[in-house]
Amino acid sequence: MKARRLLFVLQAAFTILIAAFLIVPAVMSMVAGVTTNYAKGVSSGLTSAWIFQVWDLYADTIGRSILIALATLTCTLLIGIPAAYALHTIGGRTGRLIEELITLPLAVPGLAIALALILTYGEFGAFRQSSLFILAGHVVFTLPFMVRSIIAILGAIDVQTLEEGAASLGAPPWRRFVDVVVPNARPGILAGSLMVVTLSLGEFNLTWMLHTPLTKTLPVGLADSYASMRLEVASAYTLIFFIMIVPLLVAMEMIGRRSSKTGLLL
Repeated sequence: MKARRLLFVLQAAFTILIAAFLIVPAVMSMVAGVTTNYAKGVSSGLTSAWIFQVWDLYADTIGRSILIALATLTCTLLIGIPAAYALHTIGGRTGRLIEELITLPLAVPGLAIALALILTYGEFGAFRQSSLFILAGHVVFTLPFMVRSIIAILGAIDVQTLEEGAASLGAPPWRRFVDVVVPNARPGILAGSLMVVTLSLGEFNLTWMLHTPLTKTLPVGLADSYASMRLEVASAYTLIFFIMIVPLLVAMEMIGRRSSKTGLLL
């Protein structure tokens, strides 16, 4: 009994140590963003001046990131829901092959995807210099997450029986898709949406290659602030980034737990 208790204490201590190793740097960075002078520590006082300075300098990057994330979500919903439904309906080797092709960007580094987009569409000057170019890259990068999340949900329910029931009541194909398939796939759609928004807001490698000086996003602005501004300003930028990302990550975790309790695999 004592050996089990000792083992439990050691495991708990190890877990806490690892968690502290991961969390403490993030907490220190956020504290630096509200400290008057980080070199003197918290004793120098707390201030929100650095946050306001970040907003004055980088508000456009934050707003642009939010708009691109929402646009990416819209595009992945419009493409991903019908694509996931089609792949589930096709099934077999053909469906799996197409699914693997769609998820191929997950195995390719973001820099390689960005380079491919630049080589293919870089000659279209207006497109290359606009935020739409970043949007295209984000859609390519995040679409697999939306498709896989929805396919997982569709695979856990008897879609065919539900559609046959709706068809027997006289519902045409588009009504069966809108009124039967989409509502039943809602957990996968929601989980995919959260992943798409989170990935779009935090994506750096691909965005760094695709952006121009006039189309910086939040992660690119964060890197720029660390390279050219005071530590307190960069840390305040990090604090804003965490405020935007952490709630989305918590929501994803809650959805994952709820789905696992109902027997669904997201």
